[in-house]
Amino acid sequence: MEQWIPLISEVGFPIVVTLYLLYRIEAKLDVVVQSIQSLPERLKE
Repeated sequence: MEQWIPLISEVGFPIVVTLYLLYRIEAKLDVVVQSIQSLPERLKE
């Protein structure tokens, strides 16, 4: 059990940061996808 605590503290933080950044990028990618999908309708106008 004592070996796991340093491993979690060393690896856990980068994992949390990575998951947070992926979550933020996903939200921005959704906006990009919506913009691309609405582009043909805007070009018809």
